[in-house]
Amino acid sequence: MSDFTDKAVLITGGNSGIGRAAALQFAAAGAGVLIAARRLDESQAVVSEIEATGGKAHAVACDVRKSADCDAAVEACLERFGGLDVLFNNAGIIYRDISALETTDEQWAQTMAVNATGTFLMSRAAVAVMAARGGGAIVNNASYFGVVGGRGVAAYSAAKGAVVLLTKAMALDHARQGVRINCVCPGSVDTPMLRGEMEEMGGIAAVRPQFEEKHPIGRIATPQEIAAAVLYLASDEAGFITGAALPIDGGLTAG
Repeated sequence: MSDFTDKAVLITGGNSGIGRAAALQFAAAGAGVLIAARRLDESQAVVSEIEATGGKAHAVACDVRKSADCDAAVEACLERFGGLDVLFNNAGIIYRDISALETTDEQWAQTMAVNATGTFLMSRAAVAVMAARGGGAIVNNASYFGVVGGRGVAAYSAAKGAVVLLTKAMALDHARQGVRINCVCPGSVDTPMLRGEMEEMGGIAAVRPQFEEKHPIGRIATPQEIAAAVLYLASDEAGFITGAALPIDGGLTAG
């Protein structure tokens, strides 16, 4: 595991799923972790998990759709841990099984606001601090749907495609300032959000095999597997990687 001793890490959506897994792994590697999410009670539960094992963590309420909340989260990280070395933009939402024709104005706006605009607003706030301090690393959670598209997820594919290209554009803008910016593009991941979607689609037992079978590797990912890749991209070992969109999709986009 990479060493993040005395590093400060901010994670949006760190209260559940991939964000929670990343928070636990960063803390285990020595980082102080600031969890920024709308559901503060769930974030506090993750903070308690981390503190119970001797780690350092803090939680703040944050709606990534609001620039003031993003600025406040960065400021809270500076106040609590004395800096900001890593940002993991993980917060996201998805509406499934609706075509572009069936997508409402509100569904489109909310999908773009959380996934794309939220990533932009938090990254903008973080880069201002990182560049002034000599560098840092940002990892965005995109999706394989942002690389190849998918049926029934027009708004989500558009939003995650925006995240992929925002990653590349910002990586170019800020490379000489020492700020590396990459994204991960997961396939299906065994998170509470996905399990909830499976229940709505007919039940986990009935639907999960369909999700597993579409991946060439024959299963879906664990949150811990995605988090491990996030830690790598944020680490010094990945110091020559910026502007990358890393598929972690069990082979979905391989052919």
